[in-house]
Amino acid sequence: MKESVVEKKSYQFSLRIVKLYQYLLKEHKEYVLSKQVLKSGTAIGAIIREAEQAESTPDFIHQLSISLKEAKETEYWLSILKDTDYIDKKMFDSINEDCDEVISLLTRIIKTTKANLKNKS
Repeated sequence: MKESVVEKKSYQFSLRIVKLYQYLLKEHKEYVLSKQVLKSGTAIGAIIREAEQAESTPDFIHQLSISLKEAKETEYWLSILKDTDYIDKKMFDSINEDCDEVISLLTRIIKTTKANLKNKS
């Protein structure tokens, strides 16, 4: 099976989140916020991967919607890390751009799948 763009992008994003987590632990000894961003940031791709085995189209939409929620939560934690000076603006802009890209992809897939499901009815 060919890997989807959203799966590939979310996996690459997860790798960046793990590296951010390691940086926050090593450089700032930050354990609470770093764990939050690690959990939500890596959940995005894991749930997308899980959605591949959806039992139905509504289940697929539901799984991707959960992944989208995790992406929005990650965006929140990244903003907190920036605004508390754990990461600088350059680092934030770079990783947040990737997060926004995943959010956009998920949003388009969900909307398109919903429209296709509606048209089949």
